[in-house]
Amino acid sequence: MEIIKLKPLSICDTNSYIVVSSEGSAALIDAPADADYILGEIMLRGLKLKKILLTHGHFDHVGAVADLAEQTGCEVYIHALDEDKLSGGESGSLANYFRVRGVKPYKGAVTIDDDDIIKLDELEFDVVHTPGHTSGSVCYILGDVMFSGDTVFARSVGRTDMPDGSYEKLMNSISVIKELGGNLRILPGHMCETSLDSERKHNPYFI
Repeated sequence: MEIIKLKPLSICDTNSYIVVSSEGSAALIDAPADADYILGEIMLRGLKLKKILLTHGHFDHVGAVADLAEQTGCEVYIHALDEDKLSGGESGSLANYFRVRGVKPYKGAVTIDDDDIIKLDELEFDVVHTPGHTSGSVCYILGDVMFSGDTVFARSVGRTDMPDGSYEKLMNSISVIKELGGNLRILPGHMCETSLDSERKHNPYFI
């Protein structure tokens, strides 16, 4: 397994990650913007995009989904409670809220829920439903790595002041994450990577 972090994309400097299986298949964690750049990075490495795994439905995580799916035929996964954000385009994804244009709606995603497992060759992504930033926010755990989207950041957590956010639900989700076993490597939707042990010790929202 190989994990490739792409350059920050969208006006929000959003992280996205290519996860590579032993067979050369690729799963993309979030698709913020610039489908041509993302696809170019995948093709440069001789990979085939098979799946896009979305952590939630905000525009800065789904902006390139429709174009990538159209060009590759890949499957797209999102939690059922955020599916309407993806299919709603600019209005559903909050692009209008931030005056961002050009977010295309995508319909036909595979909806997921807590404890689902998404398989790609030998890779197994465990879905953890972590509502709070949005009602359908999820984290994906792959071995000792967690892709946390906008649920957990280094020393912080995702905002809850936008439509569909809930501070109470986010704190419940943080409690679930805090109790996960081991010292997971955390690859977030924004800013730098961290680890679960580090957040247990230093993140004020984990106390």
